[in-house]
Amino acid sequence: MHIDLLITLIILASAIILFLSERLSVDLVALLVLIALGLSHVLTPQEVFSGLSEPAVITILVVFVLAHGLEVSGIAERIGNFLVRAADGSESRLILAVMAAGALLSLFMNNIAAATTLLPAASSAARKARVNPSRLLMPLGFSTLLGGMATLFTTTNIVASTVLKENGYPGFGILDFAPIGMLLVMIGIGYMLLVGRRMLPAKTSDERAEVFRHAEDLLHTYQIGERLFRARVPANSFLIEKSLAESNLRKEYGLNVLAIERNGSRILAPQPDFILQRGDVMVVEGRLEALRQSEVEKSLNILPVQTYKECDLESDAHLIFEAVLSPRSTLIGQTLGEAHFREKYGVTVLAVWNGERVFRTGLANLRLTFGDALLLQGGRERLPVLRREADLIVLSEQDDLNPEKSNKGWLAVLIFGVSVLVAALGQFSVSEVMLAGALTMVITNVVSMEKVYRVIEWRIIFLVAGMLPLGIAMTKTGATKLFADALTRLFTPFGVLGLLFGLMTLTVLLSQAMKGAAVSAVIAPIAISAARNFGVDPRAMVMGVALATSMAFVTPLGHPVNILMMGPGGYRFRDYFKVGLPLTALLFGVVMLLLPVFWDL
Repeated sequence: MHIDLLITLIILASAIILFLSERLSVDLVALLVLIALGLSHVLTPQEVFSGLSEPAVITILVVFVLAHGLEVSGIAERIGNFLVRAADGSESRLILAVMAAGALLSLFMNNIAAATTLLPAASSAARKARVNPSRLLMPLGFSTLLGGMATLFTTTNIVASTVLKENGYPGFGILDFAPIGMLLVMIGIGYMLLVGRRMLPAKTSDERAEVFRHAEDLLHTYQIGERLFRARVPANSFLIEKSLAESNLRKEYGLNVLAIERNGSRILAPQPDFILQRGDVMVVEGRLEALRQSEVEKSLNILPVQTYKECDLESDAHLIFEAVLSPRSTLIGQTLGEAHFREKYGVTVLAVWNGERVFRTGLANLRLTFGDALLLQGGRERLPVLRREADLIVLSEQDDLNPEKSNKGWLAVLIFGVSVLVAALGQFSVSEVMLAGALTMVITNVVSMEKVYRVIEWRIIFLVAGMLPLGIAMTKTGATKLFADALTRLFTPFGVLGLLFGLMTLTVLLSQAMKGAAVSAVIAPIAISAARNFGVDPRAMVMGVALATSMAFVTPLGHPVNILMMGPGGYRFRDYFKVGLPLTALLFGVVMLLLPVFWDL
């Protein structure tokens, strides 16, 4: 075996192991692949860094910007809100509405952007209709993956198209995915309405269990009631004339003061500088048994517990609401204490739901992860501020779109529509046209240049830029031919459809735990070489691989949008397996049937 081939196989195997283990971030793994290929002289310096200059990278980059233009201008939110309201409260109609909206937006937006745009509207609609959010959010996430199958603007599809061009074949056009992709969207939505809906959890877990009559009350959802009690500040208490911050009730004893009753009035969400007085009655969240064993218990009179509802801790000025950590949140990996969450955002965290259980005590030291759902209490004036925060996705519908935002929304739609139309005509490079569209949004102040640098998912950019040269190395050293020859020998008795089945099976399996862009960059070159061996159109085989990379329904690790839905939906791994496996098998079979109809096999 030639030494360069051996080195390439070692690098490929190491990259796959690191991707699956998740010990290192995917972008770091991709950059390590680049360095390894360069230092081993498998690739020349020009080949090593060729991924950064690929039109695919530019296309992915500007799609983030264009999608953000649709998002911040409010037009995407208006579309989602309209469809959700049209459902009129019925669970089946709500599922249809959120999936139609998710699939529609993901035709033009990054899947995560489409999901985060619709998540507040879907959550709000679920509460208003008294429908458990677990019945809506997984369908919403799945719909964005389905919509990505019908468009070129999905990262995995762009990578597959680029691999074709690198091997001397025409890349995919904007409309090439639509014939099969749109059918897959309709079949996927139909499955969720008729079959998948019956397998969605009616309850999220034993700890976060909620019957439908309490679905609208967040205190019941997070089971906060069992952690609430009242305590009076007696005459001999050391807490008198001390601020809440000085009392250390939160820091040392894990107690959240949600309200204070004084002279017949209730003060909600008291600030850290609030001064306690004799006779104050505090509504406290924490472990009563732990309090009784602490020193502070001597300075408080515990009062009989009463049943609280969400409305008891809300007013015209204060409210309780949910938020989810965004994919690019700087809070990921930090504790609430390290992030100085209350001081930074001006709201109090009452509980955290991480997809497995609800945490209601010891929150200051809880390390946050992507997709965590936070139950918050704070002033209503904080909502517009929090909605503009890149770290959080507020799960409440926003109705206050101002006229300027609305006007920019239609301008964003016009710019995006013209860009797509010109690119679809095929007279110019897709990357050049989309870049021109993104720059037009900046020039017309739909998106600021400062925002451009923040909204681009650089992790994906470096992942693609690192993995495309690996595909070059596999072709250059013969690794691609090695795998293709093995597939040819294995599937020759079963014909072309057997080869398609093998390629798609391998792709689907890897896509449940690896980034689709990485899977596409590795499998697409093998598909091209194997197609040559069989004497069929390589574009057909690569189309099958591209579609298979979007079938990441079986585990939440298959795509970040699945993780995003875990917290607010209260899902567990088994929920995705139970609902997603039949959907994957169904779509797999449909592609096997339809691909020979639309492509030359």
